[in-house]
Amino acid sequence: MTIELIRVIATQLNIPTEAVKKTVALLSEGSTVPFISRYRKEATGGMDEMQIEAIKKEYLALQELIKRKASILKAIEEQGKLTEVLKKAIDNTYSATELEDLYLPFKQKRKTKAEIARKNGLEKLATIIFEQRQSNIETIAKEYINANVTSVEEAISGAQDIIAEWINENVQARNSIRKEFENNAVITSKLVKSKAEEAEKFKDYFDFEERLNKCKSHRLLAIRRGENEGFLKVSIHASEERCLEQLNRIFVKNKNLPYVAEAMKDAYKRLLAPSIENEFAAQSKEVADKEAINVFSENLRQLLLGAPLGKKRILAIDPGFKSGCKVVCLDEKGDLLHNENIFPHAPQNERTQAMKKISSLIDAYKIEAIAIGNGTAGRETESLIRSMRFQKEVEVYIVSEAGASVYSASQVARDEFPQYDVTVRGSVSIGRRLMDPLSELVKIEPKSIGVGQYQHDVDQKMLQQSLDAVVESCVNKVGVDLNTASKHLLTYVSGLGEQLAQNVVDYRKEHGVFKNRNELKKVPRMGAKAFEQCAGFLRIKDGENPLDNSAVHPESYDIVNKIAKDLNTTIGELIQNNEKIEQINLSKYVNQERGEETLKDIKAELLKPGLDPRKKAKMFEFAKGVNKISDLQKDLVLPGIITNITNFGAFVDIGVKQDGLIHISNLANEYISNPADYVQLHQHVKVKVLEVDEARKRIGLSMKDV
Repeated sequence: MTIELIRVIATQLNIPTEAVKKTVALLSEGSTVPFISRYRKEATGGMDEMQIEAIKKEYLALQELIKRKASILKAIEEQGKLTEVLKKAIDNTYSATELEDLYLPFKQKRKTKAEIARKNGLEKLATIIFEQRQSNIETIAKEYINANVTSVEEAISGAQDIIAEWINENVQARNSIRKEFENNAVITSKLVKSKAEEAEKFKDYFDFEERLNKCKSHRLLAIRRGENEGFLKVSIHASEERCLEQLNRIFVKNKNLPYVAEAMKDAYKRLLAPSIENEFAAQSKEVADKEAINVFSENLRQLLLGAPLGKKRILAIDPGFKSGCKVVCLDEKGDLLHNENIFPHAPQNERTQAMKKISSLIDAYKIEAIAIGNGTAGRETESLIRSMRFQKEVEVYIVSEAGASVYSASQVARDEFPQYDVTVRGSVSIGRRLMDPLSELVKIEPKSIGVGQYQHDVDQKMLQQSLDAVVESCVNKVGVDLNTASKHLLTYVSGLGEQLAQNVVDYRKEHGVFKNRNELKKVPRMGAKAFEQCAGFLRIKDGENPLDNSAVHPESYDIVNKIAKDLNTTIGELIQNNEKIEQINLSKYVNQERGEETLKDIKAELLKPGLDPRKKAKMFEFAKGVNKISDLQKDLVLPGIITNITNFGAFVDIGVKQDGLIHISNLANEYISNPADYVQLHQHVKVKVLEVDEARKRIGLSMKDV
């Protein structure tokens, strides 16, 4: 990549040029974002994953722009119209919009009015009119009458069609109209009258108007969804009068001659305005998509980094009424020990038998915690379990079922449990989510987890790339147990991917557990680069080298050995020995390969090797006696769990089978611009009921003064 492109990225992202240069070099060599962020801090100046990901996106976008430039230059050259001035302008632009503007006059066109006029020999007349020096245009136009042009009026009209096209293709004209749209464009939506009844959910947008640059992403996406479904007619427009004034200043040189002004009005209405409207429709949609994807990505990050209970024996229940509750028992590794159905609720109402069965299973399988899905019959099942008394303490947790049905019907679930049906698989997933949300949720397509807004309306490729980056980031942030991780979890480890993850699992099956990280090099197709990228994120508990259970990279083992030797101790004795670790003089070990940033990380790892960044799981209990929406009353204060965060507020499960909304204005007494700055997914909160609309199943909540 040229110095010029490095400069462009550095300017766009406001990041030092040298840091961009080194980051791009690392990315080009095949390094992943998590690896660069964690193990190449000296090269990047300590940039975080978000900054490195931004450089990666800009780098890839510029690569696409360079390909487009080459294609455009070739196309213009083939027409014999590539001048040095034009080539220089194309070479020097890094704006996709400007590039397309430069190419516009040379694009192969369909049969336009201007093209017909040119074929009829009217281009020279258009030039004369456009120069606005001749006053006797009607007389001059007579010279252009021919078999296809039968009158002066036709000749002038055809010439004006050519002028209109010139105005449309003029870079200055397009930029002036863009500026007007950028500052003052309005988006409007109107009801398609024949669809009034079906369009009820879009009622807020039946007669809607707002400045485009003020329209929030969730509103714009809702409007576009209504348009796509055929319920709304949407337009974006700026003041025609102001736009024509701008064009007038550029093109009208002689006010006594009406022809250019007339062509200009036609150019604006027929060509410029529709073109710029389409451009702003696409741009505003892209901005809204990015905002929605950012919200979804942040929610997914919080969900994946949800608090794990850890290795406990779990009894998991997928609740139900008529079909019963599917109960499974899992050991500390999440392996299925037992499954069966109980029928404590209507219509069977076998409450006593269900309670006896639960008690016997808890004793038989030494259960330490119970996980209850939060779907249908969840509250009723929770009430049943909490009414029971056990011989030992058993913790009870409500677990989100979002996406569990998608997992249970997936090929991944069928491969894991070929002999069991979807109900067993779903219950196992609920139990495993309590143990370790990250390990279980990576098996589910992120879009199916349902923690975003308008995820089906946004650019799906952009969404997928963003969500994949979040999953990769979370997996590598936590670290992965090399000897127990599933293929699905290993797939997201830096440098592995699907095939190498499968090879690791196959090697483990054939040779038994990994005893040290170096053994990874024996895995088929595990090259030096892949080992470099993945080794630091894979953990081996109780292995031959205690550093293998830490985030210290094998490339730095020699420095830790030197530190231990200098302190007259072993690595095993050095780890978590605060007194010894505090004696380390980091500056003594700085060299060309490892700077102070890396050494600080090594020191932190020696103090707390393999520290899990996630919080610990907390029990939660809904308000007793509040089980359905009709139990709610205004001003009632209730405990709840944040289930989704959007740009306009947060949704809360208060145990009535319908989430309530805390609008952004009701999150706090202070002004909040982004709900994600104030609340987190699965946060336990206290909320006050503001309003209940039972018919529309809407609940308004507030966290103010609670």
